[in-house]
Amino acid sequence: MSPPSAGASRRPPAHDLRRYSVDNQAIDVPRLSPGLHIVATPIGNLGDITLRALAALAGADLIACEDTRVTRKLLDRYGIETPLTPYHDHNAVKARPTLLRRLAEGAAIALVSDAGTPLISDPGFKLVRETREAGHAVTALPGASAVLAAIAVAGLPTDQFFFAGFLPPKQAARRTRIAEFARIPATIVLFETGPRIAATLADLAVGLGRRDAALCRELTKLHEQVRRGDLGTLAQGCATGEMRGEIVLVIAPPQAAEQPSAEDAEALLREALLRASLKDAVAEVADATGLPRREIYQRALALAKEPT
Repeated sequence: MSPPSAGASRRPPAHDLRRYSVDNQAIDVPRLSPGLHIVATPIGNLGDITLRALAALAGADLIACEDTRVTRKLLDRYGIETPLTPYHDHNAVKARPTLLRRLAEGAAIALVSDAGTPLISDPGFKLVRETREAGHAVTALPGASAVLAAIAVAGLPTDQFFFAGFLPPKQAARRTRIAEFARIPATIVLFETGPRIAATLADLAVGLGRRDAALCRELTKLHEQVRRGDLGTLAQGCATGEMRGEIVLVIAPPQAAEQPSAEDAEALLREALLRASLKDAVAEVADATGLPRREIYQRALALAKEPT
């Protein structure tokens, strides 16, 4: 009797194999390694799932998800039979100890959100933190993200961006939050809902001025739409009729202020010295121009020595 091949000796026992299917082709995968696996899922088009994510969802002992009905649609599409358990903002305090106990027993748990990458405006960071504190492995499986998809199609600067999630629903709190964005030197990314988008855009136009922006609606879905324009124009376009679907707003950073010329700075300094002390005049011109205070001070000393 010939010995088994090296490949056969590495094949997991049959009872450890799990299965998913793509285009009616069944694919066997081994049981996932113990620990918490953070799995990105599609933001709309179910074809955007990665092969690694499918293997993880099929190979897990349990999938923790925001809404079992939403995740079940994905699993049914790919023939995955892994049990589901809800984990969301409203049950996290009660559910987390149970998940941690399963991890301590050696379980492999996949964490997913309703769409996209978990922990991006979704529950989960406390579970990740406590899983690490308990000494269990945490692995991220990257994939779809509404934030990155919107940035990619917006046509706005991508070297720096600030993700702010959802704005407050009440106008006073929303405008206060928008005011905090004014000096952030980066592209701003927001999530918003259809019923609130018109009011949000109107407040953004007031608070941030005529910045270029992109309104990205239903990304990767059948009715995907990207509107581009300044905030005021987008606000006007949404003022009549209710918009539906999930929306990502991408807003351009503030334009860099033009550096004042030496002549302009000197003119401001001469005028300030006529009505203020040297120290106060230097501070005033430095604040107004953004030029180094030391540079302004040296020029003020030179002006003070000039004959009157």
